[in-house]
Amino acid sequence: MDFVESDEHRDLRAAVGAVAAPFGGAYYVEHAREGRECTELWHALGDAGFIGVNIPEEHGGGGGGLVELAIVCEEIAARGAPILLLLVTAAISAEILVEYGTDEQREQWLPGLASGRQKVVFAITEPDAGSNTRRLATTARREGAEWVVNGEKYYISGVDGADALLLVARTGRDDAGTARLSLFLVPTDAPGLTTTRLPVDVMLPEAQFTLHFDGVRLPAEALVGTEGQGFRQVFHGLNPERITGAALGVGIARYALGRAARYANERRVWDRPIGAHQGVAHPLAHAKIETELAALMARKAAWLHDNGLPAGEASNIAKYAAAEAALAALDAAVQAHGGNGVSQEFGLLPYWGLARLLRIAPVNREMILNYVAQHSLGLPRSY
Repeated sequence: MDFVESDEHRDLRAAVGAVAAPFGGAYYVEHAREGRECTELWHALGDAGFIGVNIPEEHGGGGGGLVELAIVCEEIAARGAPILLLLVTAAISAEILVEYGTDEQREQWLPGLASGRQKVVFAITEPDAGSNTRRLATTARREGAEWVVNGEKYYISGVDGADALLLVARTGRDDAGTARLSLFLVPTDAPGLTTTRLPVDVMLPEAQFTLHFDGVRLPAEALVGTEGQGFRQVFHGLNPERITGAALGVGIARYALGRAARYANERRVWDRPIGAHQGVAHPLAHAKIETELAALMARKAAWLHDNGLPAGEASNIAKYAAAEAALAALDAAVQAHGGNGVSQEFGLLPYWGLARLLRIAPVNREMILNYVAQHSLGLPRSY
């Protein structure tokens, strides 16, 4: 095992940081409070080749893997600008299209995804299914040479700025009655598709939407991968989503701890910096330890995925650990700032909302504990 980061990866971190730093925390917080996407930063990252770092070179990408994409996610978050949409477009949609898309689909979508000038968001969640993907009610049925989609999706991110959805729909049932799922590319302007903004109190640049499909007609070539194999195929995107979500959490923790450490060194009470007191220093040190542990697991999970090895356990553990680390870091940072921790001037609370969301999504901590109990410890299934 080699725990020394390569020169290439160190250079990538520095280059991503150089692009993200001029935007920084003030830029992100302003956009989060207004619910406005970070378009300028997104385009800057795309122009520098970082959004498509995991897309093959023949399709306009950087030719890297999930290790490199996780570095991008971590470093922009560490500079105060965690863009949640990277988890959807680059980690889910791009990874699935690279692996399962037809040549025509790759040619149509991957160059735009790599440049950041096109977005394909992911539509799987439904109000009555929750984490039980097998209960998805949205259907796609064949009608001649077309597919006809009916149903509803819930909490779908970034639809307003997207060109297409990568939709998970039920296309039948097997002999045991279990849903057969398939993946489809659906233009966001397709007739019969209605989008409704979903109000949330978390401050995020990315808006959430409810989608209604009322007889949406798709051509045969909209199918991604093999009909009925969507459940297996989708995890080629869900593990990367969890890994990049973990990287985002690690970056948020690094940003919060950096802010807190500077404040604790500069703020003086009773003629000494408040960081000299263990009541301030120890929570920050504890959060730093949790952050480093989460970062190690996130890198392991990304490496496993890139090498074609089972990454489910590591992806889940990384996502769990990083969400907890981000929340611990932000809590310690807010406490270290005292009353200033909730001041708009210092801008810490918008990150707490995102970190708290990462404990729930893309998979909640309880389902991760279920996974580890069942698959890692061999305990009986509890749900």
